[in-house]
Amino acid sequence: MTDLLLRGRTLSFLRWPDAPDDYSACRYEEDGGLLIRNGKIAAAGAFADVQAQAGEGVTTVDHRPHLLLPGFIDAHIHMPQAQVIASYGAELLDWLNDYTFPEETKFRDSQHGRRIARLFLDEVIRHGTTTVAAYCTVHKASAEAFFAEALSRDMLVIAGKCLMDRNAPEGLTDTARSGYDDTKALIAEWHGRGRLHYAVTPRFAITSTEEQLDLAGALVREHPGLHMQTHLSENHAEIALTQSLFPWSRDYTDVYERYGLLGQKSLFGHCVHLSEREADALSDSGSVAVFCPTSNLFLGSGLFDYQRYRRRRKPLRIAEATDVGGGTNYSMLRTMDEGYKVIALNGEKLNPLAAFWQITRGNAEALSIADRAGTLEPGTDADIVVLDSSAIPAMRLRMETVNSLAEELFLLQTLGDDRAICEVYVAGRPAKSAIPA
Repeated sequence: MTDLLLRGRTLSFLRWPDAPDDYSACRYEEDGGLLIRNGKIAAAGAFADVQAQAGEGVTTVDHRPHLLLPGFIDAHIHMPQAQVIASYGAELLDWLNDYTFPEETKFRDSQHGRRIARLFLDEVIRHGTTTVAAYCTVHKASAEAFFAEALSRDMLVIAGKCLMDRNAPEGLTDTARSGYDDTKALIAEWHGRGRLHYAVTPRFAITSTEEQLDLAGALVREHPGLHMQTHLSENHAEIALTQSLFPWSRDYTDVYERYGLLGQKSLFGHCVHLSEREADALSDSGSVAVFCPTSNLFLGSGLFDYQRYRRRRKPLRIAEATDVGGGTNYSMLRTMDEGYKVIALNGEKLNPLAAFWQITRGNAEALSIADRAGTLEPGTDADIVVLDSSAIPAMRLRMETVNSLAEELFLLQTLGDDRAICEVYVAGRPAKSAIPA
């Protein structure tokens, strides 16, 4: 693979930025360079220094005056819901029954699964996202289609087939044993191939019997390097139904706790209505609460208390995500815009540096992949997004008055969308420009 030298304004994060002017939390080069070799970042820094390391004959792509950041990371998204997004007028449980479950039943057809996986990943990349933690359907073939498509693009992804053995339509359930066996087979076939990671994926407690949750815990114990992903405390009706199905439980989180599903690589989507006991259980186990602002607003589920969770005695690990198709946009820029508003409604503000830390290094740390993604450090995978802060007339006009990097980032977050994404590099190869029009 030919070495590639990218030139532009490079920005990555070293830690959480405490304020809009906390530039010590960043690594920023006004004239920066990234040397890509064999799909990884071989050198990063001032362009002149990186160019000297690259030597003669290297292919150079000049992206000035645009910003080069680590590719965005989406910590919770549903591949089968690409044709569910923008479905009208329901709260969570009705929305699942009326829209999501009928759509997911179509994935019995493997050809349908392959088509949607391809178009889904096209859309993800078009919006600047290079890594997703994705849910497939209950069908083994849906996970096979997703992993095959991601592997063909050399993407770093985390995904799994849903485990669902009750409270879903015919054609969308497995059994406790078949779900376990299918998951074991998928792990053996896909986990560790290229940059693929498998996640044990019980959809949520409502659609799994105690036997299935017990076997999900067994899978986590048998494969300690795997992720686990599910949903938690999104909606009051969901919480009430869960406790009626598990009357012995102290609360919703206790159900997952009983079966050994909490841990450093456990991703819990939503976590809107956690009690203090539940927040303690998640933080003490190192589990991750995934903030899904566009989905929580769209379905009327509630407001995730981001800053309160961060300021707890033991802070809760937090990731952020689109949650397509309950979420209303594939863009992590649009997601952060809505996240800012949710946090503001809780009486706080999230500074722009922290917002971009969250969707790059912050999400990488939450997903336990910061050694591979979320930064521009030499030795990490060359997943990069190129951002144009003047992509549309309204942005160009506002940029005339922007006086700092933080203001520019806030402009991108507030007005940016897929049009602000000039290019996306996945493992060092241009990916957005390769998508058919």
